[in-house]
Amino acid sequence: MPDQSLPEARTPEAAPTPPQPPAPEGLTRRRLLGTAGATGLVLGAAGAAAGRAAAPAQATPLSSIGAGEVMFHVKHQPGITQGLQARGHLVAFDLAAGAGRKEAAALLRRWSETARRLMAGEAAPHDDTDIARDAGPSSLTITFGFGNSFFARTGLEKERPVALDPLPDFSSDHLDKARSNGDLWVQIGADDALVAFHALRAIQKDAGSAAKVRWQMNGFNRTPGATAHPMTARNLMGQMDGTRNPQPTEADFDKRIFVPASGTKDPTWMANGSYAVVRRIRMLLDDWEKLSLTAQERVVGRRKADGAPLSGGDETTEMDLEKTDADGDLVVPLNAHARITRPDQNGGAAMLRRPFSYHDGIDADGTPDAGLLFVCWQADPLRGFVTVQRKLDRGDALSTYIRHETSGLFAVPGGAARGEYVGQALLEG
Repeated sequence: MPDQSLPEARTPEAAPTPPQPPAPEGLTRRRLLGTAGATGLVLGAAGAAAGRAAAPAQATPLSSIGAGEVMFHVKHQPGITQGLQARGHLVAFDLAAGAGRKEAAALLRRWSETARRLMAGEAAPHDDTDIARDAGPSSLTITFGFGNSFFARTGLEKERPVALDPLPDFSSDHLDKARSNGDLWVQIGADDALVAFHALRAIQKDAGSAAKVRWQMNGFNRTPGATAHPMTARNLMGQMDGTRNPQPTEADFDKRIFVPASGTKDPTWMANGSYAVVRRIRMLLDDWEKLSLTAQERVVGRRKADGAPLSGGDETTEMDLEKTDADGDLVVPLNAHARITRPDQNGGAAMLRRPFSYHDGIDADGTPDAGLLFVCWQADPLRGFVTVQRKLDRGDALSTYIRHETSGLFAVPGGAARGEYVGQALLEG
C-alpha cells in the first residue's frame, strides 16, 4: 500500500463558472476558456483557429496545472516520489567564510519556512517579488540536502554519513569541479516556469550573507497533461527514460530508496531520508543523430517508438536476455544500455531516476550544449549508483554518445515535522 504520508498533488474543486456570451462559430466555449486562460489574450480570427487545434476536447484544462499542491510536512522530503515536473532548478551553495553551525541552522529554518509557504501557493515570508502572483502552487517542490564538505564547515564531522564518501572516478567523467558538489544542495521543481523561478529567487535571497551560490543548473520535462495518455518521459535522444524505475507500490521500494529509521549504519538524523546523486550528462547529439534508427535501438536495447525491449512485447514486458535472431546473435546486444542497467544484472542494485533535460545553448563550433540533469535517489549510493555506473564503465554502448561533466552527492534528510525545519535533528541534535 502506498505511504499515506506522501499525498498526491491536490486539485481544489473548481468554482461554478458564471454565464458567458456565446463563443464564435466553430469554437466551443470550453476551448475558448482554456485558450484564453492560458494566454490572457482576447482571440481574434487567427487566434480562434489556433485555439481549435491547441485545446482538444479530451485534454485536461490548462488552468488545472496551477492548482496542484504538494505538502511540505511529510515523512520524506517532497521532490523525490512525485512525478516529473515541467521545470526544474538545481542549485548548490557554499557556506560563507566564518559561517558555521549556528548560521546553517538559521538558514535551514528560513529555507524551510519559505518552502512551506511557496509550496502552498502563498507569498514568500518577506520581500516577495510577485513573480508568481496568481499562478497557484503548480505542484512546486523544494528539497534540501547536505554535501560532504558541509560537516567540516559546521564542526559536525562525527555526524557525516559514511555514504557521503566521494564517488569514485569513472571513465566517462570529464568533471568541472567548480560546478560539482557543494556544502548545501537545493532541488526546485514545478509545473510552471515562473513558479519555479520565483522559488529559486526566494531561496537565493534567503541565503543572505550565510551562503553563496556555487553552481546552478536549469532543466525541463514535458508538461504534465500535454499528452492524452500518461507515458514514460523521453530524453533529448528521443528515448523513453525511466522505464524500469522502482515503483512506490513495490514491497521493497522504501528499503531501496529511503534510509530506515533504525537498524542501519547511517546516523539517526538521516532516518526516512535518501541520498541524491546529481550528474550533468551532456548528450553528444550530433553524433547520436547520425545513427540509423536500428543502430540507436541496439545501443539502448529498446524500441524507440514505444520503449519495448528488442526481444519483443511492450514497454513493461520482461526483457529476454537470451533471445537470438536467425543468425544466432543476441537480439539485445551484450553492451546494450538497458541490459547492463537491469537490477538483476547488478546484484539487485536499484535507484529512483528523477531527471530533467537541459539545453544551455550552442557552443562556438555549433555543437549543442544539451543533455540530462541526472538525479537519482537511493538508500545507499555505493550499492545503487556506484554499482550500476561501474558496470556501465566496463562496456556500455551508450557511453560513446554521452559525457559526464559535473557530479554531486548529497545526504537528503527526512521531511520536517510541523513546527520544525529540514535538518533540525542534525543541527540541533
